[in-house]
Amino acid sequence: MAFDLNKLLRPHILQLKPYSSARDEYSGKEGVFLDANENPFGSITKDDHNRYPDPYQQALKSKISEIKGVSSDQIFLGNGSDEAIDLLMRAFCRPGKDNIIILPPTYGMYEVSADVNDIATKRVNLTSDFQLKPDAILDEVDENTKIIFICSPNNPSGNKVNRQDIIKVIEGFDGLIVVDEAYIDFSDEPSFTTELSNYSNLLVMQTFSKAWGLASLRLGMAFASIEIIKILNKIKPPYNISGLTQETVLAAISDTSRMTKMVDEIMAERVYLQEAFEKMDLIKKIHPTHANFLLVEVPAAKRTYDYLIENQIIVRDRSKVTLCEECLRISVGTREENDRLIQALVHCPVDLTIA
Repeated sequence: MAFDLNKLLRPHILQLKPYSSARDEYSGKEGVFLDANENPFGSITKDDHNRYPDPYQQALKSKISEIKGVSSDQIFLGNGSDEAIDLLMRAFCRPGKDNIIILPPTYGMYEVSADVNDIATKRVNLTSDFQLKPDAILDEVDENTKIIFICSPNNPSGNKVNRQDIIKVIEGFDGLIVVDEAYIDFSDEPSFTTELSNYSNLLVMQTFSKAWGLASLRLGMAFASIEIIKILNKIKPPYNISGLTQETVLAAISDTSRMTKMVDEIMAERVYLQEAFEKMDLIKKIHPTHANFLLVEVPAAKRTYDYLIENQIIVRDRSKVTLCEECLRISVGTREENDRLIQALVHCPVDLTIA
């Protein structure tokens, strides 16, 4: 179907004049900087952080471009993926009029961001094995549907979503398709960034919070057409990524071997947990996963969750989430952490596991 970006955008966004920061007007590195009302004497910290950072993170995007194989001008960096989600709502969805489609069970921030922006949410549940229903999704589209969010590998189920089903939805919808790949580094599935040249209505989200171990720095990535990235840059806050975050991440990703090693370790520990769970009568089902966590079914999820909390082992109780009845979501830990979890589950009192 034909994708018309200008038709999809909220009309006032097309005419919006973005804020022009001091670093927009002069991007050079040398000179006497008397334009941004910064403190000229340095910072109260040991290292100087007195100058505003690059508003478009050019050096960092250049390095990410090398790693991801996507042009720098097709990359948006946000304060976590949540910032990109919020900006997409504000750019494309008219409050009180437009709607998005989500596919439960899925990442909760899509709906939260829609609620904050007064955007209606439509839901098309996944199948019992957490796969898409492409025809049902497209049947739910109306003239005010602007964005469809697809999470793959999916959170909280962990599985990868059938690629051809995603493509069917992309090709059948003339709005924006967001494929959230927060857990792609733990999967054998190729990223949908390889499809950007084929689909102008596709935006792919990834993050540094999981495989890269940089959750505290809050850096999310969005990959899309140059035109869509320009819109996000137009409406974002001028300095949305701190200089410290830019410098730290740039230095960290210059050597990807540490990330690769950690991913390998997590994958090995994931297998270790799966094998241990398979031997437990307590665990009724282990859902297939391509993420750094496992969704498991137990007889009485809430009581099991509370028991683990009492033992200072914190997992996520997903038992009230659509299609996740009596399920716990368990992140893969270190060997020591995983052994502590296993021992706690092995010694879980029988009366707690009776539904």
